[in-house]
Amino acid sequence: MSTKSPDSWASDPQTKGLRIEVSAERSLLLPHGQFIFAELTSDGDKQNLKLVFATHEVSVRGHHLRRIETTMQRLELSLLAKLPSSQRNLITEGQPVILEIVVTEAKDAGKRTQDTHE
Repeated sequence: MSTKSPDSWASDPQTKGLRIEVSAERSLLLPHGQFIFAELTSDGDKQNLKLVFATHEVSVRGHHLRRIETTMQRLELSLLAKLPSSQRNLITEGQPVILEIVVTEAKDAGKRTQDTHE
């Protein structure tokens, strides 16, 4: 049995893009060159981090997401994945926890399709 804490995000100073594991069957790779902006909002202990790229918008809901925002600011964010509820108690207090990821693809200016993973 591994004693390593499960991670729902990763950073790599050499990465060129962000891999998002939307579900076990689907992942998405967005190049950092298409990153436009991020917005972090808080409602009590819950936070929402919005990452906007030229072709997609990624909404991450969870706790302690400031570290993920800072990693994206440095363009070093390499992975985002939802943490299974069975592993949440293994996360050290104060570490980021991703509860939900929603990816919206920009088909055109007026039409958007949503893929949600809960």
